[in-house]
Amino acid sequence: MKWEQLLSPARFGKSFQEGLETDVFRSEFQRDFDRIIFSSPFRRLQNKTQVFPLPGSVFVHNRLTHSLEVASVGRSLGNRVASSLLKKNPRNPLLFEIGSIVAAASLAHDLGNPPFGHSGENAISGYFISGSGTALKDRVTDTQWNDLTHFEGNANALRLLTHAFSGRRKGGYVLTYATLASLVKYPFGSDNRTSKNKYGFFDTEKELFADIAHKTGLINDPNNEAVYFRHPLVFLVEAADDISYQIMDVEDAHKLGILTTEKTIELLTNFFKDPEDSRFWEKMASVFKEVTDKNEQIAFLRASVINLLVQKISDIFHLHEKEILLGQLNGSLIDQLTGAPKLAMETCKTLAWKEIYNHPSVVKIEITGYQVLNTLLGEFIPAMLHKPNSYSKKLLSLLPVQYQENHQTDYEKIRSVLDFVSGMTDLYALDQYKLIKGIGI
Repeated sequence: MKWEQLLSPARFGKSFQEGLETDVFRSEFQRDFDRIIFSSPFRRLQNKTQVFPLPGSVFVHNRLTHSLEVASVGRSLGNRVASSLLKKNPRNPLLFEIGSIVAAASLAHDLGNPPFGHSGENAISGYFISGSGTALKDRVTDTQWNDLTHFEGNANALRLLTHAFSGRRKGGYVLTYATLASLVKYPFGSDNRTSKNKYGFFDTEKELFADIAHKTGLINDPNNEAVYFRHPLVFLVEAADDISYQIMDVEDAHKLGILTTEKTIELLTNFFKDPEDSRFWEKMASVFKEVTDKNEQIAFLRASVINLLVQKISDIFHLHEKEILLGQLNGSLIDQLTGAPKLAMETCKTLAWKEIYNHPSVVKIEITGYQVLNTLLGEFIPAMLHKPNSYSKKLLSLLPVQYQENHQTDYEKIRSVLDFVSGMTDLYALDQYKLIKGIGI
């Protein structure tokens, strides 16, 4: 893969010249960032669960604040990588834009996630695996059934950004090919999903992604032409996400009293146990002497860890650039960490699964999500597929106009309902559930 093609500023849905607009103050990729941050799907992230229940007396992260932080970390990673690449390729001006591309893709990375956190994905899949949706298997192809039984927020984000919903323009948000390619962590369909059941595009976007791959020069896996190797900047988006949620979930758990201050300090200072980290300990002692507020002490440590990881990960990218461009780097950049940061990150992951993600407050949200989403799908999908009656007509009138397309296949009709439900906020989904159940009327 070649950087000149990978960083294509051409826009999806437009011819190359038509897609480029003269703006001396904003690059094409900065315009991508602005389109995303001003979009309705992005605003809705403020009422979508990240991990913990949406704010009570203590404000923790939601999908929107998480996405903003991932974009910030992604921009820092991209700028550091660009600096090293420009030393080798000073005549390629697009390298200056890597930070902007990574920031835009990072900002959009969670747009396709349904309400109620990651359990929302499982709830949607569960409707087709073991719920009333099992009866629909014979009405779709095997590939489409894989899409439905393994709902994937990553693939849904690509669809959301590119699909021409009813009444909307061709090309969706008409983002650059470089930003779209940098968004797709798993560049293959559900038939080739990973052991973690991850994939990057639905059957409806298969040809669309082939176009993105062609325009950016992605290469196929020689052992499977249906699989592409990742766009190099995907590694940076992925690292920004991993850094943000692993470290910020620890900070949120501390604010909520799930982790003690002592345990949180231990987790975060574990990143600085290598011999070259002596200056950090001197600075920490100085800061803690002046700052006695426990939350501010944790904030200092969190910022220090993120800064350290940004440096380490950008150095790792530089070290493995050739392998990345050849599609030969296995795993993530985080996997390439060594020494204290590697051990500390693994400790954070282990503790998160044990004490954070299985905390009663998190489990309660997951249970609610399963019940709400299963009910919504069980009402809207039959209404969309079957011959209309008085009730189904009223139910379908609740769908916004962009989802009321004249679909030709059952899969397209089902996908339209999934577009509607996955785009809901937690509160809106709960309101629709109460409406259907006749609760609180």
